[in-house]
Amino acid sequence: MITIKNARVLCGENMEVRRTNIVIEDNQIVEVSDRIEKGKIIDGNGCIASPSLINSHIHIGDSVAKDLGDGESLDKLVKPPYGVKHRILSETSQEHMINAMQSSMHYMLQTGTTTFVDFREGGFKGIDVLEKASENIPIRKLVLGRHDKFFDENPKLSELRKIAEKLLYRCDGIALSGFGEIEDQVAQIVTETCQKHSKLSSIHVAEYEKLQTKSLKYIGKTEVERALIAGFNLLVHVTAPLRDDLKHIAVNEIPIVCCPRSNGSLGVGIPPLMEMLDRGINVTLGTDNVMLNSPNMFTEMEFTLKVIRGYYREYIAPLEIFKMATLNPAKALGLNLGSIEESKIADIMLVSGMSGDPILSLINRTESQNIKALIKDGNIVFER
Repeated sequence: MITIKNARVLCGENMEVRRTNIVIEDNQIVEVSDRIEKGKIIDGNGCIASPSLINSHIHIGDSVAKDLGDGESLDKLVKPPYGVKHRILSETSQEHMINAMQSSMHYMLQTGTTTFVDFREGGFKGIDVLEKASENIPIRKLVLGRHDKFFDENPKLSELRKIAEKLLYRCDGIALSGFGEIEDQVAQIVTETCQKHSKLSSIHVAEYEKLQTKSLKYIGKTEVERALIAGFNLLVHVTAPLRDDLKHIAVNEIPIVCCPRSNGSLGVGIPPLMEMLDRGINVTLGTDNVMLNSPNMFTEMEFTLKVIRGYYREYIAPLEIFKMATLNPAKALGLNLGSIEESKIADIMLVSGMSGDPILSLINRTESQNIKALIKDGNIVFER
């Protein structure tokens, strides 16, 4: 058993601040109370105890291509199968790939992230490489695979269905790059197969307006409309919604992963977060391509908070942003974590408090050296 004692604890889904203890047994939070302490004691005096962070969208393979191609168009950089990053990935040795991925996973742990969702390129080999890279690293990964056959111009649908089945035997879902590279019938096969196995299906949509207008011109529907018709249960970006896209997403209760730093790096716009929140959409955050950004969720939260306030010229509560990296993705991904409550999985970080506002202290001021302890699945990852 472990007890975190004397910390300012962000309790429950509303992250209410209480000075109390957290008792952990096996992998769960068994009690939040100042009347009990058992097992190993971690003194949290002067610290904030909060849920650890969830990175809802990353391309961890890009760890071998950091800061390459800056200034190039999005298509030239990352569009499969001939983008700059895909050329680099194809030319990189497996050993180098594994080392780079491991570096990114260790960095995520050092910056409070215990869970990440990877859009895994490279088919079955790509899944194998990530499995090897993550051996003995205490981080939770949700792997969403894909296969180059999905990009075929005249795909054999029966073959694609078999490939989708095999992928889902190996990973947590399937993620597609976007409607610019696949046929709608391929998307339908992917979502149907994922639904059959109760696994995630995700796709990049509406990352910038040109994609949306092209989709309308040739298909008569926005990318968002096509994604909802296909049945995807997790949408990435939605930086440029058109028509009634956000209304339809809200009605269908589909979560959105926003990646503001990535969108900013590529110059494609700022996601309309206020409209999303006003419609009750479950919004989460991801750091996207390691090629463009460090996988640091503190940096993602700080950028998001400030750029959205500047963009809208109005107040957005820091708690709304913090939930996008904790509670919201846990709900979107079906994980029993993301908040400090009894019976939840114990994924907790203990961070030095550096201001009078615990949430802003976390978002604005936390660096890796300020994290005094990190717990994942009830086990201490590190303690300083």
